[in-house]
Amino acid sequence: MQIDTEHLHFWMQAIRQSTDPQRTLDAFWSGQLKSKEWLIDNLNKTYYWTVDRPATISIHGGWVGTLASMLFQSNLPIKYIESIDLDPTCESIATMMNKLEEQDGKFKAITADMCSVPLRSDIVINTSCEHITQEQYDQWLAGVPDNTLIVLQSNNYKIPEHVRTADTMGEFWDQSHIKVIHQGTLQLPMYNRWMIIGYKNV
Repeated sequence: MQIDTEHLHFWMQAIRQSTDPQRTLDAFWSGQLKSKEWLIDNLNKTYYWTVDRPATISIHGGWVGTLASMLFQSNLPIKYIESIDLDPTCESIATMMNKLEEQDGKFKAITADMCSVPLRSDIVINTSCEHITQEQYDQWLAGVPDNTLIVLQSNNYKIPEHVRTADTMGEFWDQSHIKVIHQGTLQLPMYNRWMIIGYKNV
């Protein structure tokens, strides 16, 4: 995937303007970027993309907006992305990261609890499965419409803020409660990233 210089400029602006630049830089670790590129590659293969009906995407646990920016630069036909995160410091950073699309009305960063946001997108992505409890996840999943494609990522990286990791892909599958159409493991130096793509079990 190529990141064009105009978008790269806004990435750098987002880091400069962050109240905690070091924390913002954590979003650019190799494992973080590879996980997002891997997600986009597999989403491209599993969703029926059409130019005449560009997709709307909701990213839950969107952090500083890196995934949204990479999706916009993937050349997939995307109409709109909303990036939702509970941390209020993320909103201004994510907005700057996606400034070109925000100016065009194609992007919005939202400060909210993912469990309380109404879902109305074609695709919903949750890359923060390890950050929420099983009860919170089940509440979140209950709000996903039946015809929405769901993309989930988690990992086996044990740190205090990860409250629901999965030691194996099978354990992550058991946690997820969805009908799986694709699953995969990305082996990274410090942990494994799990990914499941599918629909609600109905």
